[in-house]
Amino acid sequence: LKFNVINKQALSHIIKIKKLEVNEQDVNTNILETHKTEIPIIYDLKQNYPNPFNLETLIKYQLPEDCKVVLSIFNVLGQEIRTLVREGKKAGYYSVKWDGKDKNGISVSSGLYIYKLKAGSFIKSRKMLLLK
Repeated sequence: LKFNVINKQALSHIIKIKKLEVNEQDVNTNILETHKTEIPIIYDLKQNYPNPFNLETLIKYQLPEDCKVVLSIFNVLGQEIRTLVREGKKAGYYSVKWDGKDKNGISVSSGLYIYKLKAGSFIKSRKMLLLK
């Protein structure tokens, strides 16, 4: 069985049925496996969580199509601190953790940082606050 639902995002659910018994009074089903595949319809870069953060933070983004992705962290002077993602990605939902360290593995100081997503022709940036 396959169910398709469209509501702000494309969802498809595939359910494999292990056993189906039908008699005059009841239906008994045992579901062997359920698999959910989601494909967003828009590009987006979510606000990191938690924000402000101390040790690490989670950054989520979504891609409606396969594309090259670059997700980088910058200080308020515009200097690149670290690139978290630089690769081709399939359409879908993604999350990546930032541990508050620069590209050399050194912890950065408390302050305001900007993270920027470039995915195909989509570009979006957001602010986050690191507190130690």
